[in-house]
Amino acid sequence: MSNLLQENLNVINLGIDDFYQTLLKHGVAAVQVDWKPPLVFDKKLLDAIFLNREKIEKANQEALEKVQKSRPMLIGIDQAKNVIPGMTPKLILHAGPPITWNRMCGPMKGAIIGALLYEGLAKSEDEAQTLAASGEIQYSPCHEHQTVGPMAGVVSYSMPVFILENKEYKNRAYCTMNEGLGKVLRYGAYSDEVILKLKWMENILYPILKDALSLSGAIDLKNIIAQALHMGDELHNRNRAGTSLFYRAMAPHILKTNRLKEDQIAVLNFINGNDHFFLNLSMPASKVSLDAARGVKNSSMLTVMARNGTDFGIQLSGMDQEWFVGPADVPDALFFPGFSKADANPDIGDSAITETAGLGGFAIAASPAIVQFVGGSAQDAINYTMEMYEISVGENSVYQIPYLNFRGTPTGIDVLKVVEKNILPFIDTGVAHKKPGIGQVGAGVLSAPALPFKIAYEKFASSFIKGEK
Repeated sequence: MSNLLQENLNVINLGIDDFYQTLLKHGVAAVQVDWKPPLVFDKKLLDAIFLNREKIEKANQEALEKVQKSRPMLIGIDQAKNVIPGMTPKLILHAGPPITWNRMCGPMKGAIIGALLYEGLAKSEDEAQTLAASGEIQYSPCHEHQTVGPMAGVVSYSMPVFILENKEYKNRAYCTMNEGLGKVLRYGAYSDEVILKLKWMENILYPILKDALSLSGAIDLKNIIAQALHMGDELHNRNRAGTSLFYRAMAPHILKTNRLKEDQIAVLNFINGNDHFFLNLSMPASKVSLDAARGVKNSSMLTVMARNGTDFGIQLSGMDQEWFVGPADVPDALFFPGFSKADANPDIGDSAITETAGLGGFAIAASPAIVQFVGGSAQDAINYTMEMYEISVGENSVYQIPYLNFRGTPTGIDVLKVVEKNILPFIDTGVAHKKPGIGQVGAGVLSAPALPFKIAYEKFASSFIKGEK
């Protein structure tokens, strides 16, 4: 110790980057360790987790194995009323955790107004708003009906939905078909052109795709997702490769359907012109895989991350049906001309199910173009993915990132690691205008809010203290 101040200093700095930068300015050799204090400090809870760590890790490996073994297949298309469990004429499903009309954000209210007009339950915007607030319409999360929906995620009685089956575990999931970008229902728009497109999708797109799928047979979505990752998609904000691969699989069969040629051409052009068409398949593919991992006792692995534009909610495998909720944040984004962050609604949609399954922001190293939304670099994309390995149970055995020497994507978010390492899941997302009726105003990225993870951690850890586990 007496010689310490007479020697050249070699410093390891933990946490605060300003200290590290000051050392560098003074010519001191230093290494920066990215460290943050945990989100929860309660010693009883930390001890409970420590004493039960072995059984938790074993349960998490079991849950991850179920996700890994899952085989999401597109097996059919039908109307929601015929296939979604519990669907009724006056039930509207929505993205995110449960919410009431009076707390809903603008884009979700706009999408519900549009759904009521689409279903013929209302004849005008004013009539739809009155009906929506009357108590006559029921609202329920998509996730509670084996369904997912991007952005507002609104699903009503007559809407066509993809039917996915997990061939390994036989569970199913559902999702509407993607309308494209801009002024569309899922972003809260409900003009005549929006309703007209939805009716075209019901009357032309849906029957042709249904017939084509009956000719092609089941489509292996896991295989398409794996290929798309090698081609520059991350399967959330970029689905160009996935859509192209799906188009190749379906196009010959669309042309074989017994339908009008002009309708066949319109369907092909619609899919070809909508790079996000595959999003509504990557989402339920993630959902049907994660649902297989529900109910694994002692597992702290997430099965859901979802947002309704007001709240951000998560669910854990070991605490199957319970929602842990906190306020949703506004994304950092590249906005369309004429719009800014002041116009943006807080984060919304079930599409974070892709991140929950190891895609989207967790696989962004496979799709570095996404970070350009916020002025980032290719190295930023790699850094985001590398950080997500820190909070994941394991790595995907099929979904791989070429740039990382085909390393599997970080898969299975562990709420314990999120809290203990203070590293929040990274999500890329679309951005809706905060007012109903306007639609999409940009796309961007953000980290999940901390509160839902803190609440889930506390409840999970407390259950060991109470002897519930």
